[in-house]
Amino acid sequence: MTAAHAPGDGGLDDRVPFLARLESEDRADLLALGNDLEFAPRATLLHQNEPSAHVLLILNGWTKVTASAVNGYQALLALRGPGDIVGESAVLTGRSRSATVTALAPLRAKAVEYEKFRSFLARSPDASFKLLGLTADRMRATDQRRLEFASMSVRERFAVLLLDLARTHGRRTDEGVEVAVPLTKQELAGAVGASREMVQRLLKELRERDVVLTGRRALVIVRPDVLRRIARTGAVPDPSP
Repeated sequence: MTAAHAPGDGGLDDRVPFLARLESEDRADLLALGNDLEFAPRATLLHQNEPSAHVLLILNGWTKVTASAVNGYQALLALRGPGDIVGESAVLTGRSRSATVTALAPLRAKAVEYEKFRSFLARSPDASFKLLGLTADRMRATDQRRLEFASMSVRERFAVLLLDLARTHGRRTDEGVEVAVPLTKQELAGAVGASREMVQRLLKELRERDVVLTGRRALVIVRPDVLRRIARTGAVPDPSP
C-alpha cells in the first residue's frame, strides 16, 4: 500500500521504487556504497525518533512504515518493498526518524551511510532529481489519499484500503484473494483513521456476509465486488451476487 486509490484508477507514480528510477550506472554505484544487512520477520529496521545515520535500500522483502502519536495511537503510513528507499528524509534533513520501519517477512537490504549517500547525490544530479521526484510522488499520493478519505465514511475508507491491499499484495487462493502482508487490526485502523474497535466491527460485518475470511494472521477477500460497491456508495454489504 502506497496510497488508497479509488478502484480502477490505475495507481500513482509513487509505486515506482527509487532503484527502478535510476539509470543502471547510478544504481550500481549506489548499491556498491552499501553494507549488506538481513532482517528476520517483525524485526525493526528503523526506529521512530532515533537519530539518523544511514538510509536503507530494500533488495527483497516487504516492510511496513508506522508512526505513533503521544497517546499511543499507531498509524500505518505505507508498505515499502523491493527497490524502495527508506530513511532518506531524516538523513537529508538531519532530523530524527519520523516513523518506524518493520520487516514483514525475511528481508535483505543495503545500508548506505549518511555522508556516502549525500556524496553520491552530489556526484549525480540525475539521481538527486529522481529522489526529488520520488518525494514529490509520495506527497502527491498522500494528498490524494487525504482528499479521497475526507469525503468518505470509515466503512468506505476501509473498503478502499482492502481493495488496495488486494491489488498490491494479494495472491489468489481457492477461497479468494489473500492479503499476503501480516497487519494487525490496530495498523488497519491507523491506515483509515479509525479505532481498533471500529475495524473489528467492520470485519465482523464483512465476515458474517461472506465478503471476507479472517484468521489469526490471514485475511482473504472473497467478494471484492461487494467491497467495490461499498467504496462507491458507502452501502452496507449486500450478500447477494
